[in-house]
Amino acid sequence: MGEPASGSCAGSLHGFRVRVYYEDTDAGGIVYHANYLKFAERARTEFLRLCGIGQDAMRTENGIGFAVRRCVVDFQAPARLDDVLEVRTRLHGVKGARVNAEQWLYKVMDNKVEHDWCVRLKLELASIGRYGRPVRLPERVRETFKMALVT
Repeated sequence: MGEPASGSCAGSLHGFRVRVYYEDTDAGGIVYHANYLKFAERARTEFLRLCGIGQDAMRTENGIGFAVRRCVVDFQAPARLDDVLEVRTRLHGVKGARVNAEQWLYKVMDNKVEHDWCVRLKLELASIGRYGRPVRLPERVRETFKMALVT
């Protein structure tokens, strides 16, 4: 898989930090709404990597990748240029070709995560094959995800 994973796990919760750069903001100086999806995607990728699941290896070895099937986003407070955000990821369910997850983005001040989240995402991910059709997750991946589930 190459480089080590970023972020850390505390129980069933994965945390990954990202800084807001100028390119992430809109004309008003706040994070453009679609860029929160990019931050969340990076966090999910690092979560997978920390679980020992490389997306490139899954694609080349099993012909499987992940696609977002459903995403509900709640915006509560804006992030701004140079803010540090912590993206927290938690899995809620794994069944067949589906993975249900939730992610929250929090501001980090003085290296401490603020109490209230800025953005929350509720996701349903699908594992898809080479032709874009749903494909059951490999047993090893399912078992790894089940160990990371909220209990």
